Amino acid sequence: MNAMIFAAGLGTRLQPLTNNTPKALVDFRGKPLLWHAISNVIDAGAERIIVNVHHFGQQVIDYLNSNQWEAEIIISDESELLLDTGGGLVKAKSLFIPEKPVLIQNADILLSTNIKKFIHSHNKAGNSASLMVKKRETSRYLLFDEGFNLSGWENTVSGEVIKVNDVKVKHKLGFCGVHLIEPDLIKAMGEERPFSIVKAYLSLADKYKIGGYQISEGDKWFDVGTVNKLHEANLKF
Repeated sequence: MNAMIFAAGLGTRLQPLTNNTPKALVDFRGKPLLWHAISNVIDAGAERIIVNVHHFGQQVIDYLNSNQWEAEIIISDESELLLDTGGGLVKAKSLFIPEKPVLIQNADILLSTNIKKFIHSHNKAGNSASLMVKKRETSRYLLFDEGFNLSGWENTVSGEVIKVNDVKVKHKLGFCGVHLIEPDLIKAMGEERPFSIVKAYLSLADKYKIGGYQISEGDKWFDVGTVNKLHEANLKF
């Protein structure tokens, strides 16, 4: 299995911690966030891990090169142009082990969920992509029908709603920043360019089987993209 860690973000919400350090190397309990993300995907069975870089990218490269890992690590360099999540994945597609799925995790996500169960559920369902979701308060929700097929997206602040189809929405859940995608769906995303992977999932959900995997409310999950959330995770994770 392949994995990709999205580590190219500017980390503006984590300032001042990211004034001179990339978000992926911000410390959490003595280890960079990137270490925790890499450990997660290795534990789940990743053989090759792609890490994209942009903001203070050389620091991330130096960190990766100065450590030994139980999987092959390859850099996808976005230093010239930040491609967002979808564009970053498409740029990296030639670096993956061919014809194997890609487990994706944002570098600023901490979670206690058993990812192997998530992968098993994906394979059993025969999905082209599976999105890890959780019942939580957020301003942006993924919408699913009764069978947990992706049906839309809603921004409760702006009022924007994107509907995939007219099927009745049964589940309204927050995305966890962890997903598993098959090679055929990556190919369907087209050419390299900056774009959101969530918007791509929504545009392709009428043609491909894209499902949600709801984690338990008891599972610990933190998006540590802000200083306050990082502090909260240090207390509760």
